[in-house]
Order: sequence, then C-alpha cells, then structure tokens
Amino acid sequence: MNIPVIMRCLFASCLLVSITTGVQSQNISINSVQNSLENLATNFPQEKIYVQFDKPSYAPGETIWFKSYIMTGADPSQISKTVYIDFINTQGRVLKHCVSPVLQSGGSGDYSLPLEFKDEVVYVKAYTKWMLNFDSSFLYRKTIHIIQSKPVRNKPVPAIKTAIQFLPEGGNIVENIETNVAFKAVHFDGTPAPVSGAVFNNSNAKVADITTIHDGMGVFSLTAKNGETYIAKWKDDLGNSYETKLPAAQATGIVLKVSPQADTRSFTIQRQDDAPANLQKLYIIASMQQHLVYGAAVNLKDVPVTGGAIPVKELPSGILQVTVFDSNWVAIAERITFINNENYAFEPEVGFAELGTDKRKQNTLVIHTDSISANLSVAVTDAGIGIDSSDDIVSHLLLTGDLKGNVYHPYYYFQNNSDTLQKQLDLVMLTNGWRRIDWENSIRSKYPKIRYQNEADYLSLAGKVYGATDQQLKKGAMLLLIINNSKDTANRFEQAIVDQSGKFANPNIILYDTSKIYYKISGNESFANSSVINFDNSLSSPKTIAEDTAANAFLADTATENYRRRLAEEELRNAKFRQGTTLQDVVVKTRTKSPMQVLDEKYASPLFSGDGYQFDVMTDPFGRSALSVFQYLQGKVPGLQITTGGGTPSVTWRGGTPAFFYNETPADASMLQGISMSDIAYVKVLRPPFIGAVGGGANGAIAIYTRKGGDVATTPGKGLPYKVIIGYSEQKEFYSPNYDIYSENNEQKDLRTTLFWSPNVLTTPTNNTFRLKFYNNDVTQRFRVIVEGITTDGKLAHIEKVIE
Repeated sequence: MNIPVIMRCLFASCLLVSITTGVQSQNISINSVQNSLENLATNFPQEKIYVQFDKPSYAPGETIWFKSYIMTGADPSQISKTVYIDFINTQGRVLKHCVSPVLQSGGSGDYSLPLEFKDEVVYVKAYTKWMLNFDSSFLYRKTIHIIQSKPVRNKPVPAIKTAIQFLPEGGNIVENIETNVAFKAVHFDGTPAPVSGAVFNNSNAKVADITTIHDGMGVFSLTAKNGETYIAKWKDDLGNSYETKLPAAQATGIVLKVSPQADTRSFTIQRQDDAPANLQKLYIIASMQQHLVYGAAVNLKDVPVTGGAIPVKELPSGILQVTVFDSNWVAIAERITFINNENYAFEPEVGFAELGTDKRKQNTLVIHTDSISANLSVAVTDAGIGIDSSDDIVSHLLLTGDLKGNVYHPYYYFQNNSDTLQKQLDLVMLTNGWRRIDWENSIRSKYPKIRYQNEADYLSLAGKVYGATDQQLKKGAMLLLIINNSKDTANRFEQAIVDQSGKFANPNIILYDTSKIYYKISGNESFANSSVINFDNSLSSPKTIAEDTAANAFLADTATENYRRRLAEEELRNAKFRQGTTLQDVVVKTRTKSPMQVLDEKYASPLFSGDGYQFDVMTDPFGRSALSVFQYLQGKVPGLQITTGGGTPSVTWRGGTPAFFYNETPADASMLQGISMSDIAYVKVLRPPFIGAVGGGANGAIAIYTRKGGDVATTPGKGLPYKVIIGYSEQKEFYSPNYDIYSENNEQKDLRTTLFWSPNVLTTPTNNTFRLKFYNNDVTQRFRVIVEGITTDGKLAHIEKVIE
C-alpha cells in the first residue's frame, strides 16, 4: 500500500475545489502546507509499536515471551533495525533492558521473572531510538498483571471514585453557537462508569441532559450564553453524586462539527455574527499520518456558516485529523475521525491437523497464508487463564497507538463496520486527543530537532582507531579480531579494514549478549604501536520516562483470577522443590593440571599421549587465519620441513615423512590439507619413534583432533588487548516437552499455561504452510490460539480461536 501516492492523488482532486473557494495567505498557502507535511513525513516519519505477549498474566518464576511489530503510518517500518523493551517495577527501576534486532518489521525476546518477585504488576515500555525524538506519549506502554500466591492487601479506595471529562467538539465552547460537548466517565480503576444527570447554568436552569451512550461516553448539545457559566450535576452507577464545572465558553471563536458518512466526512464551520476579520477567511486541512489529503480555503465574509465533504473512500484505514486555521494560519479548531474502509486485514487459515485436549496429548497446528509474505507470531495457552482485553495488533496500530488517552476494550470497535459501532467509535474520537503535529512550527517549515539518529543497520561491530597520524592512516591497516562470546562454545575469527579516517566496521558481525573482542593491527607496525582502538555498538541505554500506571490495565474476572492463582501456587511449590533437591557443592582438593594437560587428556588416547609438541588451536589467536594445518605448523617444530606449494604439501622430518592421523585414524597429507582450521581443536606432533604408526613411526607422527561438543577456548588471544562489547539481548528458545520420548523432566507435573509460543513464523508465497507441533499439559482442557502478524504491504492479522 503506497500511502503517499494515494494521498497525493486525492489531494490533487480536492485542490481544484479549494482554489475557487477563497484567498490564500500572503506567505502560506495550502500548497506550501502540503509541501511542509510531505517534508515532515519524508524526513520525520513517526513509528509506532505494538507488542504481543504469550498470555495475559504471569506468576513469579515464569518467562514473559513477547513479539514487537513496528509500523510507520500504514506500512511496515523500514526506519529502525533495533527495538528496545524495558520491564520496570512499581518503584520505577528497570528490571531488564531488552534489545532485539528487527526482522521484517518485528522483533522478539523474553524476560524471566525472578521467583522472589513481589509486585502485582510490571510495567512495559517499548520504543526505537528514533521514536525518542518525538512525543514520549506515543511510546508503547503496557501494565502486565503478576499473579501472586498470596494476594497483596487491597489498597484504600480513593475518595473520588469516579471521574468525568467534558470535551467540546473542535476544542472549545463558543458563545452563541451550538456546540457538541462529549463526555467520558471512568471509575478509579479505569473502567467505564455509566452516569446520568444534567447541565445547569449559573441561574440553576437546566440546559442539557447527560446520559451515557456507550462505555461511559456520551454527547449533548449546548448553546452557551454571554456571561453564563455551567456546571454538571451527575450520578455514577454506584449512586454517588458529583458536581463538575464545564470548560468556560469563549467570547470569540468558531465551531467545527464533523459527521461520519459512508464515503465522506461532512463538516460544518460556523462563526459568530460579529466575528473579527481573522475568523472570516479560514482554511481547513485534513491530514492522515502526516500526509495532506484534503485542503480548502473557506470564505465566511458574507455568511456565518458553511460546510463541505471530505472524500475518504480511497484512504487507508486509520485516524483522519481535521484542522481549521484562521486567516493567519493559526490553528483554532481540530477534530479527529476514524476511517474504517476495511482494507487493513488479512486472515491466515488456522486449524488443527491433529487435536489432543487430553493429558499430554500431541497437537499439530497448521497455519496457511496463501501466496503472501507475512511475519506472524503464534501463542497457544490454557483458555482458563482468560484473555488480555486491553488491546490487539489491529486496534493498537490503527487506533490506540495514535491516541494519547486510554481506550477501554479498543478491539471491540473492529468486530464489524455497522452504523451503531461506528457511532460508538466516533465517541472515542470525540473524547481523545491527537496532537501529533505541531502546526505552529510545521506549516512554517520549522521541524523537530533530531537528537537520536535512526538505527538503520543492525548492531554490528564498528569503531575507530585513535592516535594514528594521517600518513599512517593513508597506508591503511587490517584489524584482526577474535570474538569470544560467553554463550558460544567456539571463538570467531574476523577482520575489518581500517579506512583513511581511522574508522572500521564489519556489518557481517552481529553480536548477542556480552562478548570479549581481542584485537591486533596487522600489516603496519608503527600504526599498531601508536594507536588506541575504540569499539562502538551504538546501543541506547534505558530511558527514564514517566509511566502511565493506568495504561492498558489488565482486568480479570474472579473465576479466572482464582484458577490462575491455584496453578501459580502449585507451580511455585514445584519450582522450590526442584531448587531444594539439587546437590550441595562438593569441594575436592587435587593438584591443578595445566591447560595443555587437560587438553591432551580430553583428546589423546593412551597410545597417543607420549612426548611431542602440542598446539591448542582454539586459543591461538592466529590459528584460524592459517589456510591449512600445514601452513599453521610451518616454523613451529624444529626440523619439521613443510613445503606448501600448489597441490599436496611436502612434509619431512628427520629424513622421512611422518605418519598422519585424523582423530587417531590413519590419514594422508591431502586429507589433512582439506580440514578447515575452524574445525581443528588440537594438533600434536609426536617425536620418533611413534609405535602407533605402521612400521614403528621412525619419522614421528602428526595427529589432528577436531573440536568436540562443548569445546570452549579457555584463554583466547592471551596477551592481546580486548574490549567488552554488549550486543543484542540473548534470546531463549521456548521449551516445549516431547512426551513421545523418555526424559526425567517428563516425570514432573506439567502445569504450563503457555503450551506453545513461536514468535517468528515467516511466510513467503512459496513457503506458506507451517505445521507446528506441541503437547498438552496435565490439566488444560481448552486451548486459546492467538495468531497475530503483519504482511509486507501493511495488512494486519489477529486470529483468535478457543479449541475444546
């Protein structure tokens, strides 16, 4: 979906109308406003994030699995390659700062709650570095409920149990003009509050009735009189009475009204009869995702009211922002309206090829997407733990991700496109703010100051060499690197070229967790002796941003809460039991063996454990840089002559050819020549005579040993300088038991409430069917399957099924 093209085409047709309806301001015109918005959209695009979690609530000791999706406007974002997700406790401390690479506009990760976690909630904040340049209100926030085995004592109920807001359409109540005033009432916990009452003037005369229409929201008409003030007297559903002042009416202004129609948004603009000159020539602009889609000059010099219609049939679904400016291009009224053209969704086929809801039965979930490329995430949970009613991928990326206020059950508004539901959705528009665009600066080509550049590349190894002279830099140098990651069993040997500015980078090196980078400058000795090397991973640290503790609160019914707590209590007992049955530490005193002795005992059998020259290739910083084992051995063993021209190398020792062994199996020189140095762990050159060779080994032997599972280089690059670099957060693999095979772990009671989680189901037109196998636990009788995702053209999927 090419939004800019669609919007430019629509604007062109509307502009024909606008040219004939008014006079442009001397310095600013609708065309210049369009150019300013296009520049804003091109150079300052706005990203928004949605995060799917595997389930709605967690217990201490469980893992929170998540998948983030990033969009720009109505398209998958291509701006950022790194996403940050912070988990924060109630004291504001960051528990974990997760950093994930973005693949096809999505990033995944996990956070394991400590067993001793005591809070009843954990706050989540998700963002990219680019998003930190703009309004922090639009960062992703969520409150996750934590099930404690013993509920925390209820906090005292606030004195004010229900709150209400009155919000005039367009922004202001204006004297002597009929104005629509919307209202929104919520209980102290954020749930909607049905209310009823009336509005009275300062003479205590009733001027309007207050009646909730949907989820605590409603609207009434009010014509304010000069000198009057207004107060609402109302009651909530708990029988409590309140009095609330309405916003003061303006003596001068205009009123904007917008009405949703099938293919248009009709509007009226009305001024007062004695309006000043700056309110007699107006401009109306309609924009979507920082693109102008409609513009018209409005002439109210001879008439106090006018109207029109904004065509919306060809627009993508989302929020349309309608703004009215006075003759000096000062924004004086604004209204948002939602466009639902039902062009945002795709529905992958989700079903079971094999279904087993009995204890520990196998299931095969099948997902098919036709000929389409999509990035999907799949969660299968115990249906008894409930559902997160706060948001989903569709409602967040199309609706709540563009609003500052909280919306109760936003996914409700996407169940269908009926007139009733669209009228209810318009109440949401009337009671929430937008304000993504700073009109005062934007239309005058004053743009946001960029403090954080977008991370357009993955976190690769890069840095700069300091201290070298320009002459040394001109000669160039090669940086040899040994990468030792604490989670990896093998070292990586890489290189990077230092350019004439002293900078170096290797985009093929993507780092996870914490790594030690050993380095050496090769090819220029004076360069190496005078230089200091600095590595930069460009990671953003956690940002301190005020938390909205009411954002997307999870609300569970009592039955669901009790069921979840029973499972949490039993699982906690099982976890503590498993902890208590581990063996205590045993201290054994023995003589310390050298690393080479340990290596020899690990690889060499008694026959090959005799005297010889030993080489630990894993810890040798230049072991992997050699083209072959024979090139590596050149000059290392006295008397061993090796010629490595083309073809099979020539090897002689003490007047003859030594025997060759590959993992203690007889081999020839050509075979050993072809073994990659990255596969070799240990080389031993055995002095003659070697009785393990045919004929007594009068010329000794060369034994090559390849790496075994679990090999870790003990002291890579010993003697070389190194820097510790932090990369992307380590990602665990979701554990799913296999009950078709024997395992001691299978003897434990299975109370998993997340039965399956797969965050990266990537479909293509040719690879579009996935069969995902998992096993039921010991107690679940109903599954809840949720599949969410995004296609390469920006269509969204939210599929939810309960299987019994």
